[in-house]
Amino acid sequence: MNPLSLPRIQVPAHPQPSPLSGADKAALIERIKALLLEQRAVLVAHYYVDGDLQALAEATGGCVADSLEMARFGSAQQADTLVVCGVRFMGETAKILNPEKRVLMPDLAASCSLDDGCPADLFGGFCDQYPEHQVVVYANTSAAVKARADWMVTSSIALPVIRHLHQQGQKVLWAPDKHLGHYVQQLTGIDMVLWPGACVVHEEFKSVALERLRKLHPQAAVLVHPESPNEVVQQADVVGSTTQLIRAVHDLPNPEFIVATDEGIFWKMKQLAPDKQLIAAPTAGEGATCESCAHCPWMAMNDLEKLAHCLETGGPEIQVAEAIRARALVPIRRMLDFAASQG
Repeated sequence: MNPLSLPRIQVPAHPQPSPLSGADKAALIERIKALLLEQRAVLVAHYYVDGDLQALAEATGGCVADSLEMARFGSAQQADTLVVCGVRFMGETAKILNPEKRVLMPDLAASCSLDDGCPADLFGGFCDQYPEHQVVVYANTSAAVKARADWMVTSSIALPVIRHLHQQGQKVLWAPDKHLGHYVQQLTGIDMVLWPGACVVHEEFKSVALERLRKLHPQAAVLVHPESPNEVVQQADVVGSTTQLIRAVHDLPNPEFIVATDEGIFWKMKQLAPDKQLIAAPTAGEGATCESCAHCPWMAMNDLEKLAHCLETGGPEIQVAEAIRARALVPIRRMLDFAASQG
């Protein structure tokens, strides 16, 4: 697959938040809490969305989590409505697992560069070239792409799943993040074909600038998400999912941490380790073309006003065609069952 044949990703400008006063924000939060109760709705938020949304999810009995835990949590709820503060594939995954529930999102335009860079039609043709390979797709893909897969994985479970397939003697077709795919391929030695996608946030971290920053902060541990380029991953003290990086800030004795992932994660890190200093890994440097500057512009589309509006109007609502949903459920359920078997 020639990378030049992939669609060009249209990265939106970071939205400018509405200038809410403290009193207006407090009133809006109370209104959202009332709406959640009235509609038997639960709020599920990703670590990368605004801290106000993360705090609201925790305060109302919802959850703040990575995409694997978001999927688990939503399936375990008795609520009639799931409200997903994140990006579109997360809402689709919630609907695939919970077809009987209404799934709302503050903004359906909140997409993902990995999802947009792996169209189902092109991906289907790519898979046709490798009929003997197990198709493993990252969570950051559309329902239609998941419907073509044998497995879905998140960053927290990708390595155990690939090790499992390697032990079985399988070959893998991996999509869409080439950096995460390369990372698990290096650690397992599996025969793997990679789709040439990348995350616009993690692609921007610069290895040379990170080396300079490490010299300025010699006591800092470097935390890196494996969607980052290999030159950045190689400098890490900890490589892991959002949840694993959060745990590292809490568990490691270092007074400082250089963090190479979306800056939205800082809210939870500061909550769990308020005495630690957090430093954003550099996205600037020679050759920088920063479009995201360490914060996903699609995640930034989620805000309190849009959340209130979606609860008041009942939309936008996630819909997944039943034929696609039934096929996409197979790789998702396989991942969840595997995760449960791992304890």
